[in-house]
Amino acid sequence: MKVQGQCHCGAIVYQAEVDPDTVAICHCTDCQRLSGGIFRVNIPAAAEHFRIIKGEPRRYIKTADSGAKRVHAFCEHCGSPVYSSAVENPKTYSLRLGALDQRNELGRPVRQIWTRRRIGWMPPLHDIPEVEGQP
Repeated sequence: MKVQGQCHCGAIVYQAEVDPDTVAICHCTDCQRLSGGIFRVNIPAAAEHFRIIKGEPRRYIKTADSGAKRVHAFCEHCGSPVYSSAVENPKTYSLRLGALDQRNELGRPVRQIWTRRRIGWMPPLHDIPEVEGQP
């Protein structure tokens, strides 16, 4: 499915091809902090089907406790998250569902990860398979 997304202010616009049945929820503390919410909803896009058509995001490189590095791209004007990916030669881009124009047409989440970090007052989403950490 072809999707288009943008940051809040419109300075960055991008397009991608995604499989609508690959939406995922991440409860990790990085996603909580980077989104300002209690989880983040993502959909992967293959690198060959992702392109920025307007603007250029700023990039922040996060080093995990494991030593793995990941790029987090965002708009330098409004701060909206755009994607995350591997630092070098990304094979996929993790797009933020809320920034996509077609967010309502995409499938329901098919998995949840890092559920051991789920905020305590949020009830489990029993109909969405979960993994306590990173699969």
